[in-house]
Amino acid sequence: MSTPRDNVLLLTHGADHYTVDRVAEALSRRGLRPVRIDTEGFPASWELSSVVEPEREDVVLGTSAGVLHAREVRSVWLRRRVPARFDAVLEPAWRESCGRESWAALDGALDGLAAAGCRFINPLGSDAVAENKPRQLRLARALGLEIPRTVVTNDAAQVRALFEAVGGRMVAKMLTPLSQSMDGRRPFVYTSAIRPEHLEQLEGLRHAPMVFQERLDKAHELRVAVVGGRCFVGAIDASCSVAGQVDWRRSRADECQWTPGELPGSVAGRLVRLVEALGLVYGAADFIVTPEGRHVFLEVNPGGEWGMLERELGLPIAEALAEALAKE
Repeated sequence: MSTPRDNVLLLTHGADHYTVDRVAEALSRRGLRPVRIDTEGFPASWELSSVVEPEREDVVLGTSAGVLHAREVRSVWLRRRVPARFDAVLEPAWRESCGRESWAALDGALDGLAAAGCRFINPLGSDAVAENKPRQLRLARALGLEIPRTVVTNDAAQVRALFEAVGGRMVAKMLTPLSQSMDGRRPFVYTSAIRPEHLEQLEGLRHAPMVFQERLDKAHELRVAVVGGRCFVGAIDASCSVAGQVDWRRSRADECQWTPGELPGSVAGRLVRLVEALGLVYGAADFIVTPEGRHVFLEVNPGGEWGMLERELGLPIAEALAEALAKE
């Protein structure tokens, strides 16, 4: 008698609730068993074993929900993965080594689950490939999406050349996110406008390159959650917020609100093809809509936030993710 694969693992962290809870509820309505796993709790609070023997292989998870074997897991939502939280009694000299070992052990277990036929959102390894911002922009351009002029560099001369080419309308941002969520409780480096005086303060590029991009006029901005070929669109106009004019995430919650948004069919189709080309099932894309109505693609984040779109606009993103996770 075969074991039913009715367990769905939701990998996240202890401060993450709304989106995980919504997806868990949607899975339960489908007769599946959501199992939340807070990744910072490994190895102190839960167990895993990757078993590879001449005659068999297995992944065994010991969680607060009980013991699970690979054959009992249908799918895995890699919502968030954070480093281990170690006991204070562990000597600092050992923490880095223990962190590497724990990360590698979890990598091996996830790979074992994939080998056992578990479905992943997003597929293992695809997030790291998809987060390559120059690659995103090249693919987006090839698919017919409009993109802003962009340079990723540690060369101050290249920064000054772009600044001149775009008439001084330029922003800078990081290649990789420095936050785990958009709740304001974690460190975040925002997109910032570059002014002439900043061009004499570029010595920090010798420590880390940055993204420099043409600054476009905005009618509003869009956050588009793409799930399995479906687009869920929210719009935000941060022009009423001085702090949020360059990056809407700087605005206070009472300064600007999410409203229903739209993507032209041709733009939505190209975006879906881009997400597929990046190997993703889920991605959160950002667009600028100019006063003339142009839709300019900025980036797609494989782990981008969508909770505000569901909470404020009622968009059924959790249902779409649950549907994708429920597939055999």
